[in-house]
Amino acid sequence: MPFDVLAEPARRHILDLLLQRPHQVSELTHHLGLTQPGTSKHLRVLRQAGLVTVRKDAQRRWYELRPQPLAEIDAWLTPYRKLWNTALDHLEHHLDTMDDDPTQDGPTP
Repeated sequence: MPFDVLAEPARRHILDLLLQRPHQVSELTHHLGLTQPGTSKHLRVLRQAGLVTVRKDAQRRWYELRPQPLAEIDAWLTPYRKLWNTALDHLEHHLDTMDDDPTQDGPTP
């Protein structure tokens, strides 16, 4: 799974940009505030992880998001999401049963 690839904030930013539409390296470089070689390095890592594809159009290269690997990550996270939802449901129930009366003894703001 490409968690190590996604751990890098610049790569996540690239995926966010590509979620909107395909981009060229120059556009991504502008949005990221990185050098062109730095952006290309991140794109290479994303391509190798299967998260991004490149399409050549004459002299231009368009980078596009591949959603399939992200669906695999989402599927892997499903049981963990259920765990969090259960814990948050318990917290919500606890908060709902608490007395909201500010005149009760307790810490004062």
